[in-house]
Amino acid sequence: MIGSLEILGVYFVNNEGVQLVCGWGINDVDYPVHRYEKVEGKTRQKCIWVCPYYRKWCGVLIRCFDQGLHKKHPTYIGCTICDEWKYLSNFIKWVDSQPNRDWINCDLDKDFLSTSNKHYSPETAVFVPSKVNKFVLDSGKVRGAFMIGVKISPNKKNPYIARCNNPFNSKERYIGLFPTELEAHLAWQAKKHEYACLLAEQQQDPRVAKALRERYAPDKDWTNNKETT
Repeated sequence: MIGSLEILGVYFVNNEGVQLVCGWGINDVDYPVHRYEKVEGKTRQKCIWVCPYYRKWCGVLIRCFDQGLHKKHPTYIGCTICDEWKYLSNFIKWVDSQPNRDWINCDLDKDFLSTSNKHYSPETAVFVPSKVNKFVLDSGKVRGAFMIGVKISPNKKNPYIARCNNPFNSKERYIGLFPTELEAHLAWQAKKHEYACLLAEQQQDPRVAKALRERYAPDKDWTNNKETT
């Protein structure tokens, strides 16, 4: 688990005696990033708190450098991080400069602004609310072979159903029945764009808002189950 308190306490020491987080990062802040309490009847202490800055930073390092995670989640293979964020203090400065003040409850996303990006940096990474991240999730394994937003129906005249998840109540919205798969898909895209624009109005970060308004716009082609222009 990426957020595990145990994992976030792991250090490695290089040849110069410097403690490296995940074999790469340097914790250079002047305060403890963990708090522990004694457990009655045991010699080992229990970690009860992890600095939220440190937790977010470690999450990125683990995605980039933890081979165990790569085996479980191959999509993280090839992820990289900028040299500036090698130091926790630099990462903290960047976090504090972000417009999203609720960053603790957000996901630090590398590919929200550009779906093909695998590099974490001030230019490419952005804090995205979990509700927004769930909204843009592809869910290809669940969807099957049909275009995004399309399911099959027993209706012979209009055998294709268009549905779209409503991000405001977490329920699936029925759009309608259509004679062709493409028509159903385009109906999904239109509704998805509508919801995305409404979500954009709630965002504190203008980059997230802009990406939402553009992601499902009519000029975007999602027929191959991914965004193309």
